[in-house]
Amino acid sequence: MTAISNLGQQLASAFTDARRITPTGGLPATAAEAYAVQDAVLAHLGGGIGGWKVGAPNAETEPNCGPLPASGLHASGAVLPAARFAARWVELEAALRVGRLLEVRQDMPTPTELAGFFDAVVPTLECVESRLAAGREAPVPLRLADLQSHGALVVGEPAPLAPSALDLRTLQAALRFGDEEVARTTGGNPAQDVWRLVGWLARHCTERGVPLSPAQIVTTGSCTGLLAAPLDTDVVGAIEGLGEVRLRYAA
Repeated sequence: MTAISNLGQQLASAFTDARRITPTGGLPATAAEAYAVQDAVLAHLGGGIGGWKVGAPNAETEPNCGPLPASGLHASGAVLPAARFAARWVELEAALRVGRLLEVRQDMPTPTELAGFFDAVVPTLECVESRLAAGREAPVPLRLADLQSHGALVVGEPAPLAPSALDLRTLQAALRFGDEEVARTTGGNPAQDVWRLVGWLARHCTERGVPLSPAQIVTTGSCTGLLAAPLDTDVVGAIEGLGEVRLRYAA
């Protein structure tokens, strides 16, 4: 077994068992190696890709991404067992649903052309969880290999907003834990340009041999930062023009 496959198996087992580990053996040193480990994690988990997360810390840095296991997608209102989500970190994100196969092999499509490959915009809550004992202190390539700390995705209903109208720079978002509003932002996503993210992801997935496919959900980064949710409390995210999405972590 190669070092990449071995690490993929370790992370997949930790994902399945909802536990944290200190990986043994060779660790990824580059983004390319981390993406290869992601592929190995998905192969060991099985079940296919339900979507992708893509983001960037600002409007200039190259984005990064991670595949979302199909088994981890849930409809709004999901009640998730806290035993599987120790950190209970949540991010409120605008996401796009793929309407038709998107491959980018030569020239990058324009934003208008890219928007035509998506059939809906949806509000989502990403459950962020690490399989690494070092958590957020682990090396960047190792966190990327760990599906960029993806735990699950809760997906709201399709919004009336057309995909072409999605603009992260003006998006108004609010996050509530029970009756307490814990975040409210306008243009809170640091990546700013959604079509730069999506275009990069489309080319990346094409080159990786797993192009964006119909019904997959593409999340575009947090509008409200990363916050830890309390137990047995409604977590409600609202994005203007997109509607609400909610979850609850049950003890």
